Amino acid sequence: MEISASTVKILQNFASINSNVVIQPGNKIMTIAEAKNVLSEATVTEQFDKQVGIYDLQNFLSVLDLVDNPSVQFKENNMVVGGNAGRAMVKYYYADPEMLTTIGKPINMPKADVSFTLEQSTLNGLKKAAGVFGHSQVLIEPDNGSVKLTVVDPENSTANTYSIMVEGEYNSEDFSFVLNINNLKIIADDYQVDISSKLISQFSSVNHEVKYWIALEKTSTYGG
Repeated sequence: MEISASTVKILQNFASINSNVVIQPGNKIMTIAEAKNVLSEATVTEQFDKQVGIYDLQNFLSVLDLVDNPSVQFKENNMVVGGNAGRAMVKYYYADPEMLTTIGKPINMPKADVSFTLEQSTLNGLKKAAGVFGHSQVLIEPDNGSVKLTVVDPENSTANTYSIMVEGEYNSEDFSFVLNINNLKIIADDYQVDISSKLISQFSSVNHEVKYWIALEKTSTYGG
């Protein structure tokens, strides 16, 4: 099996969420942060025929980078990574899944109370502003039929802020959802964002078969 560039990109992103991964049989790969506040599922082109546990995902990606056009053969307790026109070979042993972070069931996303489109350029602007101001949270609020995203410091009401308006829909004129910017470990793309008053958000990639479920901060409020 050849590992596609798109799957490598997904795995690189997943390594930023959790350092290990358990790949289940099929064509879906899931990961969850140790804090259980970020979960992601991606549909890939490869079809895995067995469970594969990888203890150090970043190390595994470095192994794939050792050879050109890597192909993988899955053995009983290891995988053989080959490349360079058959001249190079790496034997990589599986990790015990019981020692890794496993996922029970995917999240059943509740009905969305707020929805909006988040373009990559908008997300880049929010992250850049957070870096400039040293803030770590994004406040999501209604504003005359649109949705306003504001980079804030919740501990300082007089701190500098950065806001940007996006098109959206919502069921209530009174909500204040808070996201930790450090939890936005998502691949570069445009997203459809759905937020539930149950304090869970879903980021659905527009151009990739990947979704993220990110918990909101408990300081979030909804309704009167």
